[in-house]
Parts: sequence; structure tokens; C-alpha cells
Amino acid sequence: MAQHEPAPAAAGEAGAEVSKEGRYAGFFSYIALGAVVGLGLAAGGGGIGMGNAVSGAVNAMARNPGFYGRIFTNMLIGLALIESLVIYTLVIVLLLLYANPFI
Repeated sequence: MAQHEPAPAAAGEAGAEVSKEGRYAGFFSYIALGAVVGLGLAAGGGGIGMGNAVSGAVNAMARNPGFYGRIFTNMLIGLALIESLVIYTLVIVLLLLYANPFI
């Protein structure tokens, strides 16, 4: 397993200063990996949730066409809420990748 300890700047200098980028390179790779996995899970879960919501709404509209307007409106509100969770995850991922608060 690879260690993420920074090496001295030169082989002979044991107390050499290490740049900030070198020290946190391994840490940033874990942040990027977690961000990609988190966004993938959010998008996948959101897609499954949207599919289930649309399926239920279409079934309800087919059974009772008189309530088409109310069902359609509620379906759109539900889809917007589901999509907002994915967008919030995207915002968090972009913050972690470009405005890293941990460093």
C-alpha cells in the first residue's frame, strides 16, 4: 500500500521544507474519488427515484384521467425536489474539488 508521506526536497536534507501541494496530493485524490462516487450515487438514486415517480404518475393518470392536472402538477413538484438533491450534491462536489475547504 502506498504511503502519502512527502519526501524531503533533496536526499541529503532531512529537514527540508515540503511544498503544500506535495503534502496534500494524496489527500486531494481521496477527496476527488469520494466526490465522484458520491455524485454517481446521487445521480443514480435520483434517476431511479424519478423513474418510479413518473411510472406511478402515469399509472394514476391512466386509471383516473379526470385528475390529470393535479397528478401532473404533483409529479413535477416531486421531480423538481428529487433533482434538487442531485444538484445539491453537484454543488458540494464542485466546492470540494475547486474551493477545497480542507486545505
